Amino acid sequence: MTSTNPLVSIVTPSFNQARYLEETLRSVLDQDYPNLEYIVVDGASTDGSVEIIRKYADKLAWWVSEQDSGQAEAINKGLSHATGEIVAWLNSDDYYLPGAIAAAVSAFEENPDAVLIYADMLAVDEHGETINALHYQQMDLEDLLCFQIIGQPAVFFRREALEKTGKLDPSYHFLLDHHLWLRIALQGRILHVTQTWATARYHAEAKNRARAAEFGHEAFRILDWAQRTQPELASVLAKVGRRARASAHRVDARYLLDGGQPWAALKAWMRALLIHPPTALARLNILVSALLQLSGLGRLRETYLRRRRGRFKGR
Repeated sequence: MTSTNPLVSIVTPSFNQARYLEETLRSVLDQDYPNLEYIVVDGASTDGSVEIIRKYADKLAWWVSEQDSGQAEAINKGLSHATGEIVAWLNSDDYYLPGAIAAAVSAFEENPDAVLIYADMLAVDEHGETINALHYQQMDLEDLLCFQIIGQPAVFFRREALEKTGKLDPSYHFLLDHHLWLRIALQGRILHVTQTWATARYHAEAKNRARAAEFGHEAFRILDWAQRTQPELASVLAKVGRRARASAHRVDARYLLDGGQPWAALKAWMRALLIHPPTALARLNILVSALLQLSGLGRLRETYLRRRRGRFKGR
């Protein structure tokens, strides 16, 4: 770091999320960090989002509302305008918790060799009620290749590392962040911090539900990309090949289940079991949930989820 309060750049891609957008904007602008560059890239929203952005325009370093090809292009456009030493993006339906940016800066200052730092996060529903607390472990390249997923809203990285790796690949629409983490991890150490920095919102319009079946396709694309075009990743993959392939099927199963396709999810989980049993058995809940839905007992799962929400609400 070159200064005590290095410039931090945050990019928010936005498209027709007016219901959540203001909370996202305020969560960034209300942070207690003194050197912040906030960039908002809207994809020509028609739901009132632009009016919300204009309300905060004087506090933004740069913003635009124009048609684009999707999330990756919007984020890349924002990253092109980012000048901070530390960079992150925050989707327009997620939000930071108080003190997140200052905590991220402190973590980078204490770990000058880290190129990417991630923390824990909360999952909330469309009303902002907490439905889960997501706690991560320290990961390495092997873990990332085996699709140990990092919660994107709680990730910050050095712009220097981004410049070496290049921005998001716009041909990815679902695991675009994971693809970038792998590339950045080739540049140096990634670090987990046991703090909670952000929330991810789960709602019916979110692509992790609305287009869940497509996540698995990109997991297999990433493995093919690593094997064919990234010698350093290919050498790591050679050591964990079975686990990695099983993990891709497990990712497929998880999102198929979220997308309301229990039979397809069950088949994907069974493929993971055949390839590398420990990987499949580590997420036995996918099997149980799929069987409950197929047997018509999906209400038991919903009852469990409602009780879980109530437990977090009561905290």
